[in-house]
Amino acid sequence: MDGTLLITGQDIPDSFWPVLQKARQRDLVIAPASGRQLATLRHMFAADPPETFIAENGAVVWHQGEIVSTTAMSATPVRRLLEALEAAPFTSYAVVCAPEVCFTRNDLPPEISEEVSRYYRSREELFSLHDAPLDNVVKIAIYVQGDAEAEALDWVESQVPELRVLLSGKHWIDVMDPDADKGHALEALASTLSVARQDTAAIGDYLNDLGMLKAAGHAVAMGNAHEDVKAIADEVVGRCEDGGAIEKLKAWLA
Repeated sequence: MDGTLLITGQDIPDSFWPVLQKARQRDLVIAPASGRQLATLRHMFAADPPETFIAENGAVVWHQGEIVSTTAMSATPVRRLLEALEAAPFTSYAVVCAPEVCFTRNDLPPEISEEVSRYYRSREELFSLHDAPLDNVVKIAIYVQGDAEAEALDWVESQVPELRVLLSGKHWIDVMDPDADKGHALEALASTLSVARQDTAAIGDYLNDLGMLKAAGHAVAMGNAHEDVKAIADEVVGRCEDGGAIEKLKAWLA
């Protein structure tokens, strides 16, 4: 989504909707894949909803009105990480994500609350994150006040070595079960649709897209993609601000 489809960072480009309609006519599935929450994705595409979403960086797959796959973490490392973050050597704010709702503290600074709301439309605010139900957590998203990669990534990995920790933006770190990524979600979706892996394709730009591109039958990196993403792609297309992803979809459908 960000860096791949969303030119403004918020709105779906007008040029996307005819592509979606043409894909439906061809009996092809376009599945927006994002670190965003399922509720947020459904709201963003409310004008003409796709029938499929990959949400929470692959931990949640939704198809034709129901969640068809989730990958949750054990409550023990989730609780350990939340406790450790209270004394972390950097300033951060955690978002505890269940499949259909997320939980934050009720005392977030206004600018952080606004940033969280960009990605998490269905949210409950709690006095303490320890009050959140921790038995069905699909992701912990951590907003780091400074540079997430330089200041926090290694530290988070050291706290929960049994979980998967990845950088999802300049300020964001996502923590998930090792089996939860967009690649696993793509494989689960292909199985649900009875589509062979070699008949799938994926377009991405950032490190949290690596698993998806590796799992896809054909991997496309954006012109503005991280160099590690470009290195494993089958091809590199135009930049996000130039509509590179939509132009590639049009070419496939042509």
